[in-house]
Amino acid sequence: MKRTSIQENTDMQSTARAFALAAHGNQRYGEHPYAVHLDAVAELLVPFGEDAVTVGFLHDVVEDAAITLDEVRAEFGDAVACCVALLTDEPGEDRKERKAKTYAKLAQVGPELELALTVKAADRLANVRACIADGKADLLEVYRCEHSAFRGAAYRPGRCDRLWQELDTLLSVKVEP
Repeated sequence: MKRTSIQENTDMQSTARAFALAAHGNQRYGEHPYAVHLDAVAELLVPFGEDAVTVGFLHDVVEDAAITLDEVRAEFGDAVACCVALLTDEPGEDRKERKAKTYAKLAQVGPELELALTVKAADRLANVRACIADGKADLLEVYRCEHSAFRGAAYRPGRCDRLWQELDTLLSVKVEP
């Protein structure tokens, strides 16, 4: 039977969620506990399988917490660690430089690691949905301005088209909070 919710977590997903929540500690996602963001990303990834949900929970642990890729690799294996590495922003002086470097990295992803691109699309969609729900018009505009470059780097035809369709729709029109 196909899972339809993160409420039906496997052991690996539960371990990944607990690991990520411990790593993020008291970090906030806007006005919400960080778990809100992680759960939103994971929920979008349920149709893509256990590995996608696992990586979804872990996608920010290296970038935003005191966790290394070696720790991720030791706990979850090389494939998950490789995906988390791809999802971790490259260093840069400002957001524009970090994103340009990260998008260049994503553009080079081959078929063996395209799962990371699905997680990245889910992460961006969860961020955009949150901006709309929380009335964060300025951040929504940042995502709108970045969308063409982001899509050019991370989109692969047939990979997770439903996520991209919603993302394209939400970012193609001005949404008033």
